[in-house]
Amino acid sequence: MPRRTWLGSALLLAAVIGLGAALAAWKQFSLAEAAAASAHPPEAAESVASAVAAPRRYEKTTTSIGTVVALRSITLRNELPGTVREVALVPGRIVEAGTVLVALDVSVETAELRAQDAQAELAQSMLERMQRLGGRQFVSRADLDRTRAERDVALAQIARAKAVIARKTIRAPFRARVGIADVHPGQFLAEGTLLTTLQGVDESAYVDFTVAQQVGSRLRAGDPVQVAAAGAAPLPARIVAVDARVDPATRNATVRAKIDRAGDAFAPGASVRVQVPLGEPRLAVAVPLGAVRKGPGGDEVFVLAADGDGALRARARKVQVEAMLEQEAIVAAGVEAGETVAATGSFKLRDGALVAIAGAGAGVAAAGAVR
Repeated sequence: MPRRTWLGSALLLAAVIGLGAALAAWKQFSLAEAAAASAHPPEAAESVASAVAAPRRYEKTTTSIGTVVALRSITLRNELPGTVREVALVPGRIVEAGTVLVALDVSVETAELRAQDAQAELAQSMLERMQRLGGRQFVSRADLDRTRAERDVALAQIARAKAVIARKTIRAPFRARVGIADVHPGQFLAEGTLLTTLQGVDESAYVDFTVAQQVGSRLRAGDPVQVAAAGAAPLPARIVAVDARVDPATRNATVRAKIDRAGDAFAPGASVRVQVPLGEPRLAVAVPLGAVRKGPGGDEVFVLAADGDGALRARARKVQVEAMLEQEAIVAAGVEAGETVAATGSFKLRDGALVAIAGAGAGVAAAGAVR
């Protein structure tokens, strides 16, 4: 082989070997770089909604179930036996004070009253005659006193007959609403028969409820409470009395409050919800309910704050929750007003997690970014 041909072949072989070595080195470098990248992937950011912890005026309360009681309420019964002559018991009807509700037959008593009236007139005439004769010394003092006593007895019998007639005529003692009744004309009523119930019709109403003895010991007449019926807005009421005795079975104290403007929503016997304050109102911090999570050490929230590189991160912080409202949690300690917390999606977070704000949280004023 000529020398020039051998030299060209050697150079070509060297070029091929060098190119292969370069390709092998590049491939190895690429694989190492890919391995390093897979070993340290970029940190993913969790998407959450944020909210700003806001100051709230908060009053600690306890809730009790109470019963509405009319200011005036009676069970109507007849004092004397008799046959019903007239009935005006219409369930649900409002009657005024003095309205005749049930009238028993008083024909016998009326006849006796007429006889006693005649007897009283005779006794009065005899007394006047005896007084004229006594002035002339024709009758003794004893006869005059006896005649006067007979006149007084006759008048007392008249008063007694009138009282019996009045007691057989049952009237409404006050303005009231008539309850359900089952009394009819011609029906004989024994003494003490239940006729109906009367519930006083007033603008005001009482509410009786029970509280724990520790709470009852701090309540005083005049303290305010809030009373709410189903489907009605709460109304203010004031305590008028606290029972002097604690129930030994439940250790609860009975409290009575008065609603000045009860309205038709508070029917006697209805169940209502009573909110009783346990202290003076104070300033607290509120966060959305979704921001509070149950952690190993208790309740916690994730506070959103920028790290040294400016990245937004979540920091777990233990909190002391004092009350759970409809949409907010009242926090007594752990979060300051103005701090931004994770509201929705906080279940995805861990301490130090990278966070991306997705939207505004509900319940408390939202923050779109952390400053």
